[in-house]
Amino acid sequence: MNSLVPLPVVMPLLGAALTLVLARRPRAQRVVSVLVLTATLAVAAGLLVAAYRDGPLVVNVGGWPAPVGIVLVADQLSALMLVVSAAVTLCVLLYSIGEGRADGDEGTPLAIYHPTYLVLTAGVTNAFLSGDLFNLFVGFEILLAASYVLLTLGGTDVRIRAGTTYVVVSLLSSLIFLSAIGLIYAATGTLNLAQLVDRLDALPDNLRLVLNLMLLLAFGIKAAVFPLSSWLPDSYPTAPAPVTAVFAGLLTKVGVYAIIRTETLLFPGGRVADVLMVVALLTMLVGILGAVAQSDIKRLLSFTLMGHIGYLIFGVALATTAGLAGAIFYVVHHIIILTTLFLATGLLERRAGSTNLERIGGLGRIAPLLGVLFFLPAINLAGIPPFSGFLGKVGLLQAGVSAGGVLPWLLVAGGTITSLLTLYAIMKVWNAAFWRAPKLDSPDAPARLPRLMVGSTLALVALGVALTLVAGPLYRVSADAAEHLRARSPYVDAVFPGGTP
Repeated sequence: MNSLVPLPVVMPLLGAALTLVLARRPRAQRVVSVLVLTATLAVAAGLLVAAYRDGPLVVNVGGWPAPVGIVLVADQLSALMLVVSAAVTLCVLLYSIGEGRADGDEGTPLAIYHPTYLVLTAGVTNAFLSGDLFNLFVGFEILLAASYVLLTLGGTDVRIRAGTTYVVVSLLSSLIFLSAIGLIYAATGTLNLAQLVDRLDALPDNLRLVLNLMLLLAFGIKAAVFPLSSWLPDSYPTAPAPVTAVFAGLLTKVGVYAIIRTETLLFPGGRVADVLMVVALLTMLVGILGAVAQSDIKRLLSFTLMGHIGYLIFGVALATTAGLAGAIFYVVHHIIILTTLFLATGLLERRAGSTNLERIGGLGRIAPLLGVLFFLPAINLAGIPPFSGFLGKVGLLQAGVSAGGVLPWLLVAGGTITSLLTLYAIMKVWNAAFWRAPKLDSPDAPARLPRLMVGSTLALVALGVALTLVAGPLYRVSADAAEHLRARSPYVDAVFPGGTP
């Protein structure tokens, strides 16, 4: 199975090259993109099964042994993230194909979209599989390049302005990350994650703290944690619906993944736990209070996204098996549910002509299926029992209670308030857009929505519901992944079977 590890990176890159060659054949581009992402999902599922059964899978790229060459590692956490990201990107791709067919690809140049989307997928998978810091940096840069193209599709003033803000902030994050990489290499002589375990432990505490904070600052910008998140609500909502969905659901979680990986593998039991708890609390409260104040659904969901990132940082900050298990479970839930909500919002905008709550209404009677597609993931996000959102939040809150102490208890209270305000924000959208008397902004809006757009959204809704049905096994996988993360030795021994050089 080790030979399959590079495929989630290689296949999207080859697919991107092929879709560029097929630039004048839109139908062939669509077929190639769908086949590539379907194959990526299948490989990711195989890697998850193998990693859960046999432990981390390792490939030395080019045959160069670690730490000289690039190492790709698929452990339980990275394989789980691969499966979720592949499923989400496939559904979003199908949604965008349906939108393109219905609109004649207006505002989304097909020759550019498919190659860029596949490059974005390769960047995500490379970040998840990377076994050294510099290759993780490369994954982030691939994401940045592809993200800017996708954000600015259509070339409108609003999209160019939002894309520019996104790029400037991302470049700042990349500069901090690259500086941290340089300092880490100067201090340890390596960038291989498994080799850094021992070498960072041998450094003076103050130097380790500085390196830890630099990495957290870089990843915190990408994950949109407070106070490094002000760029997000202005950047994501301006893009086309499929782009917004995959960005909101997936890209911020790459930053969260990097935080989980480095905090557990490189800086376990560090001195930043209290700082992370404060950041998690502020991220939850500022994000959800911003959501409550919004009158546009896209911006409301963007602020909600920020608030719920706080739950993930909460689990990491606790640095316990229960906290990490809750964070891993919740990140899977959040990727799927946020992506679904943004796709449903795209359908809502298409049907009503706007996402401004003051200009729409009556969709519950006019488009009942759309109401179902929005309602199910919405109440899941709000944490209504027995959905996965409720189970994930309960797991995190229980971990906080078990940890004890003032800050964990404050986070438990903040998490509860955030959940209640999320329910309030979601009900605000539901009451205005679906229950209120019809007040459609666009009388020429299509009466029927494209089947492929509805079908792909319905698939993600079903996947979100399925998370509840398989919550027990998924939580066991998350707990097992958390135990391996805290142990560190399974990862290190897989990369260096004969011992760390």
